[in-house]
Amino acid sequence: MAKINKNYSKLKPSYLFREIANRTKAFLEKNPEALVLRLGIGDTTEPLAPSIIKGLKTEVEKLANKKTYTGYGDEHGDIRLRSALKDWYKKRGISLDVSEIFISDGAKPDTSNISSIFAPDTVIAVQNPVYPVYVDSNIISGRDNFVFMPCIANKNFIPDLPEKKADLIFLCSPNNPTGVVMNKKQLKKFVDYAIKNKSIIVFDNAYAAFIQDDDLPRSIYEINGAEKCAIEIGSFSKSAGFTGVRLGWTTIPEEIEIEDGGMGALNKLWSRRKATMFNGPSNIAQEGGIAALSPEGLRESAKIIAYYMENAKIIKEGLEKIGLEVFGGVHAPYIWVKTPKGISSWEFFDKVLQETQVVGTPGEGFGKYGEGYFRLSAFGNRENIQRAVKSIQKNLKI
Repeated sequence: MAKINKNYSKLKPSYLFREIANRTKAFLEKNPEALVLRLGIGDTTEPLAPSIIKGLKTEVEKLANKKTYTGYGDEHGDIRLRSALKDWYKKRGISLDVSEIFISDGAKPDTSNISSIFAPDTVIAVQNPVYPVYVDSNIISGRDNFVFMPCIANKNFIPDLPEKKADLIFLCSPNNPTGVVMNKKQLKKFVDYAIKNKSIIVFDNAYAAFIQDDDLPRSIYEINGAEKCAIEIGSFSKSAGFTGVRLGWTTIPEEIEIEDGGMGALNKLWSRRKATMFNGPSNIAQEGGIAALSPEGLRESAKIIAYYMENAKIIKEGLEKIGLEVFGGVHAPYIWVKTPKGISSWEFFDKVLQETQVVGTPGEGFGKYGEGYFRLSAFGNRENIQRAVKSIQKNLKI
């Protein structure tokens, strides 16, 4: 008799964003005339850059012609795209080989799957609050040995080192949900810790393109020694608007040495996993990725990023004007709001929805230390962003 994976029962009954959708739907059923402004999920809204559209169309046209049609590609990704990413890293002073770069269908699948190449009893350190997938994917895999690193206001939401030895450390910078970015000195502490303890860092840099200060690291490999202990996961979703196109990458340097596998073992294991479970991303998406990394594509995407960051400024300044305590929104498209008068994050979600018809994300959904906070996303049409801020300013009773 087939049996279910009982680890799923250890998850919260409803995925965070599904619960948000359910509550919003219930509100609209009771208030069908309401115009709900959604600043909850971090989903891009602006059209793709023209050069990216051109790249996507080019590959579509190839598929329509017998002479240029292509089927399965390299499960590690198009060599042209991997070479373009190698050049992207080189501009940051980082030297990588294309064999160390693996193209995926997005950062979320890779952050979910990367733990599969590590032992079942791996001790996992995770920032708290943080994107839920790091924890949930490991619970599904049967892991329950977590070390949570609190990210709290009086430390500018930067985590301390794990309180006990951790084997695998998940870091996200700029952070989702707090919007805070770690500087080089702060990241160096984690790199030194990982080398000393033979730990591995999984560094999610999905929001690196939103960093406004060139002195802040856009890759963990800007930190001396990181190539010996860090896996980096990147994404085109937010930097180029590929949330629906789906494209990302994972970098695993050959220099990483693991205790029971030696140097290069992790790279080979991930390569083997890819060959077994993945046929590579869409050829169309990869052509778009190549265009996104071209000088023209980067310039065009930078303008869209600037648009979202102006949205973030509008939200941040608008909420500060009515006395709310606000963080983030400077190097990331997320605004992290402290709930007033000590009310819970879900209570504040309902309050904001009912009184202002604006949807955000309760901080509790990102972990214990997210309680008492509320995340708003800067992804959206400017007119809707302005309308949402004005509604909050006018209608929220605090």
